[in-house]
Amino acid sequence: MRNIRTVPFQPFSINIKGRLVSLTRPVVMGIVNATPDSFYAGSRTGIDPDATSRRAERLVADGADWIDIGAYSSRPGADDVSPEAEAERLYVAINAVRRAVGNDLPLSVDTFRADVAELAVNSMGADIINDISGGLLDDRMFETVAALRVPYILMHMRGTPATMQQLTDYPDGVTSGVIGELQPKLRRLSLLGVSDVIVDPGFGFAKTLAQNYELMAGLSTLGDTLHRPVLVGISRKSMITKLLDTDAASALNGTTALHVASLLQGAAVLRVHDALEASQAIKIVSNLTDSANG
Repeated sequence: MRNIRTVPFQPFSINIKGRLVSLTRPVVMGIVNATPDSFYAGSRTGIDPDATSRRAERLVADGADWIDIGAYSSRPGADDVSPEAEAERLYVAINAVRRAVGNDLPLSVDTFRADVAELAVNSMGADIINDISGGLLDDRMFETVAALRVPYILMHMRGTPATMQQLTDYPDGVTSGVIGELQPKLRRLSLLGVSDVIVDPGFGFAKTLAQNYELMAGLSTLGDTLHRPVLVGISRKSMITKLLDTDAASALNGTTALHVASLLQGAAVLRVHDALEASQAIKIVSNLTDSANG
């Protein structure tokens, strides 16, 4: 079995609506789900603006640097949501979050629809587009992001949330497969003038349990090869609950363990349900690596 290669965090900058933001430590991205059916109940606020405001306030108090707002559950078996309903949920949620935490905190919108992304940025005040499909489910997404001139989170997925777990064949290994499928998308985005791209290897999306851990063990290779900041979204996911024979409500300890593993491999963004524990993991790993390099 190969050893996991540790690498230091690489500071990076992104342009958020004309404001250059420099990140000197990993980012905590807190999750707000304006849905009734996302897999972890603790992140759900539905379309209740008061519940959304309270969750946003708690995330920021606990150390969240960015907030990611989703209005369409990608959980297998979740109900389909029309673009109109998704946009309506986002409108309520973004307004509630802005009211709670102000206008300076970067807000990301978790959507795979180009039209919804455009509305969220131009009419609702979103700053970043987080696309779980990496342009796969809407062929207008890349051009839309280029026109909006906002940072883009490019995630790896195959198929749809309903079919993805039948598409887990990676002949050369999952890490090489993910790299090989993200590279042409990064080239296309670059040709369109999209320079602020964060890559997400898509833990849990078109990967088996074993492949998720293989991908985690190869995270530093992925970051080094793609030359982009890497976002890790493993919070309370099934790669933890299945391995530990538990449920999402009891998966915080496993989540923190994997956050440490990803931070030691240079992860730049942690997308989390629990901002306090993620912030503490970042502080501990940062002090550990500073001591090792000092």
